[in-house]
Amino acid sequence: MARLFGTDGVRGLANKDVTAELALDLGVAAAHVLGTSGEFDGHRPRAVVGRDPRVSGEFLSAAVAAGLASAGADVINVGVLPTPGVAHMTAAADVDLGVMISASHNAMPDNGIKFFARGGVKLDDAIEDQIEARLQEPWDRPVGAEVGHIVTDSGRAAEGYVAHLISTIGADEYTKPLAGLRIAVDCANGAASDIGPQALRAAGADVVVINASPDGRNINEKCGSTHPEQLQAVVVASESDFGVAFDGDADRCLAVDHGGVLVDGDQIMGVLALAEHDAGRLADDTLVVTVMSNLGLIIAMREAGIETVQTGVGDRYVLEEMRARGFTLGGEQSGHIIMSRHATTGDGVLTALHLAARVKETGKRIADLAAAVRRLPQTLVNVRGVDKARAGSDESVLEAVAAAESRLGATGRVLLRSSGTEPLVRVMVEAGTQAQADSVANDLADVVRERLAL
Repeated sequence: MARLFGTDGVRGLANKDVTAELALDLGVAAAHVLGTSGEFDGHRPRAVVGRDPRVSGEFLSAAVAAGLASAGADVINVGVLPTPGVAHMTAAADVDLGVMISASHNAMPDNGIKFFARGGVKLDDAIEDQIEARLQEPWDRPVGAEVGHIVTDSGRAAEGYVAHLISTIGADEYTKPLAGLRIAVDCANGAASDIGPQALRAAGADVVVINASPDGRNINEKCGSTHPEQLQAVVVASESDFGVAFDGDADRCLAVDHGGVLVDGDQIMGVLALAEHDAGRLADDTLVVTVMSNLGLIIAMREAGIETVQTGVGDRYVLEEMRARGFTLGGEQSGHIIMSRHATTGDGVLTALHLAARVKETGKRIADLAAAVRRLPQTLVNVRGVDKARAGSDESVLEAVAAAESRLGATGRVLLRSSGTEPLVRVMVEAGTQAQADSVANDLADVVRERLAL
């Protein structure tokens, strides 16, 4: 039987894979496991529940809250809030757990359920397995005054989150470190549609906003970090200094320079790592990245005296490595950037603020700052309609990977992996030229498509 939890919580098609019944049961199980390690012993657990704006989040967040309350947990429903905002609230309110209803960058029909433990940290595999196992176990239902109470937050969570964000760059009611910058912001019609522009303006920036009118159905629709084309055009048309694009739950941030050229997560990590290194704040002069990061980033960091540590794909694995070894900066090429001095998870708005602060501090354009990372040509092909479970075991696929690696030699690399959140296999190739990367990636994708066809 397949594991219920993927690389970022439980995710799938809302009301088919991720149902109200499942959400309620997960709320109960999470209260039992995260409340007080399985037994309440007189302690009434407390939880924060938030969501992104997609329409299915309304009934799923209600179901999770109902499950938590039925298990005896008091619930603070914060409504629409970015994932890192829910993580921050979980820590700031000192509650036992947080729950975020979101499918992040996925299309609107999908949704997901993510959990945070006390302190706002993501769960490790063992805790997720405990929650999944608890779904099958009988339990004693509290009655009367022992059932949980659900309250609706009146906006204080959002206010506190914004105040926290701007404080990390020294901004407050009187200090506006981003004054003089014009920044275009694509909010993906998602959870940061209010908070993203609000935080940047509170720090002094002149903000041009697009895709900040969520209606429950337009989240991530041809906008945001997965579709930056609108932002690229707006940055140029508005003569902005640069632009930033969030995804639906705002745990990602990509950028666009003044000329409309995309600046990816690897380049952003490089800019921020150099900023932290120059300020003496980069713990052990180390940046944590995943195996998906471009070799150009690793080379640039080495030249700057910064080491890189690689993990598996997924910001949770980056964070686990950071926590285990005390590192303070890490992330993914997709734009998940974790600044652990200020946050417990990837935070797109936090990333945007610190990127803007670096531009202001240096007086340089983002294009010039990003040029420190000379990216090797890279091609990523998502192969859909295949059995991703066999990607690491099919002999013909493994032989094709070996042949591709031999073809590239020391000038590039191949990475084949199953997506943890979508039904597809990712084929990534880096090479000395774009033409070679395209050729090798497409040839390998053809083998995957043929051999793993459903």
